Amino acid sequence: VLSSQFRGLLREVGRGSYGVVYEAVARKTGARVAVKRLQCDAPENVELALAEFWALTSLENRHQNVVQLEECVLQRNGLAQKMSHGNKKSKQYLRLVETSLKGERILGYPEQPCFLWFVMEFCEGGDLNQYILSRRPDPQTNRSFMLQLTSAIAFLHKNNIVHRDLKPDNILISQKSGSPVLKVADFGLSKVCAGGSNQNNIVNINKFWLSSACGSDFYMAPEVWEGHYTAKADIFALGIIIWAMIERITFIDAESKRELLGTYVRQGSEIIPVGEALLENPKMVLHIPQKARSSMSEGVKKLLLDMLAVNPQDRPDAFQLEMRMDQW
Repeated sequence: VLSSQFRGLLREVGRGSYGVVYEAVARKTGARVAVKRLQCDAPENVELALAEFWALTSLENRHQNVVQLEECVLQRNGLAQKMSHGNKKSKQYLRLVETSLKGERILGYPEQPCFLWFVMEFCEGGDLNQYILSRRPDPQTNRSFMLQLTSAIAFLHKNNIVHRDLKPDNILISQKSGSPVLKVADFGLSKVCAGGSNQNNIVNINKFWLSSACGSDFYMAPEVWEGHYTAKADIFALGIIIWAMIERITFIDAESKRELLGTYVRQGSEIIPVGEALLENPKMVLHIPQKARSSMSEGVKKLLLDMLAVNPQDRPDAFQLEMRMDQW
């Protein structure tokens, strides 16, 4: 079924802890697509794969700043079938759901490899780290990216999705239109929250408490380190990303040795994630801007301080943030 859809996988473009992303060409349209292959061999991998599937299939409308899932294919025993959300006729799908819920392999089934293939739009501009750090600073690009990111998070929160792993690695760039368009991607740690209807979605999602501490250290809010948080944790992560993007603050990732955008607090010779530092010392004052020769306006400084407030109740929600960003 995969060879009937693609003219072959052109090249590997990314590799994570539980999957590989390839560039491919769709047979029907000739369009370049990204194909993400997730091996569902362990319960934790199944959980990540289903979280991504549920988040992206729960969106009834498209948004230009959220990566678009075209389709999902479940492959097992050399056979493949298209996945649909809540498909109770598919034994394979129900088996995956059961594995995820129980947190263990379901006994009695043969151990054949099982894969989920996500077919998504291809973003030829790389991720936010690569895009920003390979170009000269540009205030206009910064403003555009701030608006696009805020719009994406407001859209997700209105649709009851908390991303929980916002970081420059998970923000991709499409350049099809000529100007860069951001795409929030990688929903493996996301949470689809039960919510009210339309008008109350924003209120409800910020009252929906989450308990599993997850994400990437340098972008995690203080309350995430404690394991008791809401969608306001996404606002904190977004604040870290925007601050780092404007001032081009970077650190070297210990595992990949890559230079990544991200702000931190210095303690002696060590660098500490801002959220962790605020948890240890809630009265700590953040020095924004960090660099002496920064051209950051007072409006942006105030916005970032609000987004990075130690108390999540003092942070704007995604809807308020979108309004403030539009006004600014």
